[in-house]
Amino acid sequence: MGKCCEVDMKTFFSAGRLSLSVIALILVANCSGNDDIPLESLSAEQIYQRADGLRRDRDFEEAAKMFEEIERLYPYSEWARRGTVMAAYSYGLAEDYDASRAAAQRFLHSYPGDDEAAYAQYLVAMSYFEQIDKRGRDQAITENATRELDTLIKEYGDSDYARTASLKFDLMHNHRAAKEMEVGRYYLKRGHYGSAINRFQVVMTEYETTSFVPEALHRMVEAYLSLGLVEEARETAAILGYNYQGNEWYEDSHRLFTSRQLQPPSEAEREGLLRQFYRRTIKGEWL
Repeated sequence: MGKCCEVDMKTFFSAGRLSLSVIALILVANCSGNDDIPLESLSAEQIYQRADGLRRDRDFEEAAKMFEEIERLYPYSEWARRGTVMAAYSYGLAEDYDASRAAAQRFLHSYPGDDEAAYAQYLVAMSYFEQIDKRGRDQAITENATRELDTLIKEYGDSDYARTASLKFDLMHNHRAAKEMEVGRYYLKRGHYGSAINRFQVVMTEYETTSFVPEALHRMVEAYLSLGLVEEARETAAILGYNYQGNEWYEDSHRLFTSRQLQPPSEAEREGLLRQFYRRTIKGEWL
């Protein structure tokens, strides 16, 4: 196979993959000598090949625009359908996430039952997902990515993209928990203990399957002790000890108690403290 016909699969959507039908089209596209011919004089297939040549040359933005030209010149054709999803793919490679999402959504609107619909929905989700670390504290990006991944899992559950989305969904869950922890630590460091506790409780209740829960419990112990709320600290330490005994955060909480000449909850006390926590926190009883 000639170099001009190689497939570049190192993409920002590397966890996903194009369907066999699209890959086959890329593989059979060959180098053409029609670069100087106006697009209006070319067939849809020739435009597609020219656009894919640009993509292989890593001129992703221009490739995407040319794929979109097929839609303009040959609307509702088979090549327009293929060009639309490839435009979304190429815009993604160019990190033009808004344009990638627009093209993918256009595909979904025009061809909702197509074999490539799952991939188009994947591209919509990735247009948000890939921006999470780049947009800092912009929670709207994270929420949009979560929503679109959830849509992919629910509507295209049998696809490979849905299985990939499930893995990314877990990453999203951990990312959001990490953000809550970051804010909680910020408040804790500055002595805003009540606000810190609220953040750590969110991690406990909404992200209980993540690896941040032991630290969240320990930080709550630290905040409660700083406020002089020893009983609340002991209840929280009991939860930590019951679920994560031997964990480094459990050991840190144990040291917090002893450094203040306080007795951490013993194993024998944990059950009673857990019942007390349940009555007071879950049932709202203060007796």
